[in-house]
Amino acid sequence: MAAGHKANGDAMARRRINPHYLTNHQAQAGERRPVWSLPARILGVDAALRCTGYGLCEILAGGELRVLDCGVIRTSREQRLSDCLRRLRGGIQQLLEAGKPTAAALEGGFFHRNAKTAMVLGAARGVVLATIAEHGVPIYEYAPRQVKQAICGYGNAAKTQVALMVAQRLGLAIGQIDDDATDALAVALCHFGVAGTQDGLFLPEPS
Repeated sequence: MAAGHKANGDAMARRRINPHYLTNHQAQAGERRPVWSLPARILGVDAALRCTGYGLCEILAGGELRVLDCGVIRTSREQRLSDCLRRLRGGIQQLLEAGKPTAAALEGGFFHRNAKTAMVLGAARGVVLATIAEHGVPIYEYAPRQVKQAICGYGNAAKTQVALMVAQRLGLAIGQIDDDATDALAVALCHFGVAGTQDGLFLPEPS
């Protein structure tokens, strides 16, 4: 089901899926009033140097969330850091131009004991943030614990639990999507829930 895709000459592994819907029952019951103007799309991104996950979702009338696309942007271990960052930028840019999201959601507050790994991850995140900002799309960041709390109701949930809940809530087969794409869909789901609760009262300021 995966297909090769090129962005500015760069390889992007993509996976298209049949549309599925997540119904916000509380919104339909009048308990939530979304802050977005329809049509609206959320681009969730799990940034990394070698394998960046993404999930593009569309918010429909009636509080429904439809998954339009998800997959990963890959770079080779043989490539230099500068080439990896260039390829990552090209992949994100194409997603923005083709998907036209109205908001982007990423995990924030990352930490790594290895200083070199943290610097490389920071560079990848910087490229993602700068590319999205250049397109004028507001960026919202959520702590990993907040994402897990929103998806599983438990801030210390394991990655396997998060993946299972994301697949269940979006009506997907858990083996149908890559782990990094699952993480990206999770942060998109988190933003969908936060933005649709109490007029977006708990919505963070855009980065």
